Amino acid sequence: METGQIMSAIFLIAVLILILPAFLSTNNKIKQFLKNLSIWAIIVLVIIVIINLIY
Repeated sequence: METGQIMSAIFLIAVLILILPAFLSTNNKIKQFLKNLSIWAIIVLVIIVIINLIY
């Protein structure tokens, strides 16, 4: 693994740690939780694809 990939992974984990408490507290219904989780998964996948295309 390259240093750039490691730094990107650390950045994504740090963002996840920052948003996770508020994300869990506002998504008390399972349907809303799954909808928001899928949106975040798409965002993360797009970021990973863009990072891989650049490097």
